[in-house]
Amino acid sequence: MGVSHADAARVAAAVAEAHRREWAFVLAATVRVTRDLDRAEECAQEAFAAALTDWPQHGIPARPGAWLTTTARRRALNVIRHLGVEARHLPLLVEDVVAPGPDELFEEESLRIPDDRLRLVTTCCHPALDQPAQVALTLRLLCGLSTAEVARAFLVSESTMAARITRAKKKIAVARVPYKVPSASDLPDRIEAVLSVVHLLFTTGHTVPAGYELVRRDLVERSLELCRMLRRLLPGDPAVAGLLALLLLTDARRETRTAPDGRLLLLEEQDRDRWDPTAIAEGVELVREALVARPPSRYALQAAIAAVHAESPRWKDTDWAEVVGLYDVLVQIWPSPVVALNRAVAVGFASGPAEGLAALDALAAEPQLAGYRYLPAARAEQLRRLGRHGEAREAYTEALFLTENSVERTFLEGRLLATEPPESPA
Repeated sequence: MGVSHADAARVAAAVAEAHRREWAFVLAATVRVTRDLDRAEECAQEAFAAALTDWPQHGIPARPGAWLTTTARRRALNVIRHLGVEARHLPLLVEDVVAPGPDELFEEESLRIPDDRLRLVTTCCHPALDQPAQVALTLRLLCGLSTAEVARAFLVSESTMAARITRAKKKIAVARVPYKVPSASDLPDRIEAVLSVVHLLFTTGHTVPAGYELVRRDLVERSLELCRMLRRLLPGDPAVAGLLALLLLTDARRETRTAPDGRLLLLEEQDRDRWDPTAIAEGVELVREALVARPPSRYALQAAIAAVHAESPRWKDTDWAEVVGLYDVLVQIWPSPVVALNRAVAVGFASGPAEGLAALDALAAEPQLAGYRYLPAARAEQLRRLGRHGEAREAYTEALFLTENSVERTFLEGRLLATEPPESPA
């Protein structure tokens, strides 16, 4: 008897949901069998394809992830058995410290599985790779995005991204990166690289550098999923808690960042009643946990700043002195020109636009801010507040020249128009 359209649709939806939730779980466990990234990807993809034909006949399993993992690993074992003797003894792309034994190959789930995912994420973010390659591999292997989807995230062609991912995998092979959880002494440095990649992924989606949309929801949601996975794997790590708090508190404002007509809304213009209270409550609780560590991580301090905004019922209630104080601590533990810029903006609200402008102008010679669109945009705002409209127009024009996001450009064009002198009567 054939499968009804409704049943087929239900199975397709279940497979899609399993792919979103379980891909990293399935692939990580399969890599441990193949010790080869490409073969593991193929076997994992075949397992998801098999689900589309098996589940309509036998029903959706109670534990889809376990079914998919077992199927992928069985396919991987079959592939290994059919390899020639020479191929089986070639140097492996990914080398585990201890190869899995026969009894381990068919375990559906075990306490070792979270370690498999941690192995995979630390492999993607190995220091042998540069950060663009780390992000690309993370999207491809941990998030399960297609090469085309990863290419769109980087605004490059699919062929360019395919070559980049291939080079990254080859570099892992040449560097003989072991497929294992780093040692206790190495783990903090490796996790810092992982967190940096997740944060970069989030910021890229939160405000798209170029294009017609302000937000890439898929990138934001993928970064949140990755951070939640890290939280499950490392529940006692304060830096992970801090990053998850930062992402939740920042994303809680997502629906209010633009007006119905697509116009960019600044923090002072946003409807705080529409901010996500569940995300804010979770984020604030995580901030408290993350700040216990001494010294606190940069993510914990950034999240604490976001919490000040999230907990202020109105814009005018914002405790700018506290925000500046938190930035003072942040710039000590994480010296960064961008942090200094954000601190200068906060100074402008805490002490007035003249003080804010002075703090911004002190950053003018900072080489890392050359070409950074938010420096002239921030100067323009302080100059506008001081009534120095001619200088504000120059700064807005410079910011426009550096800005490729259409939503931000429209905002800056509106600001530029508002500072134009009134036409004299004829």
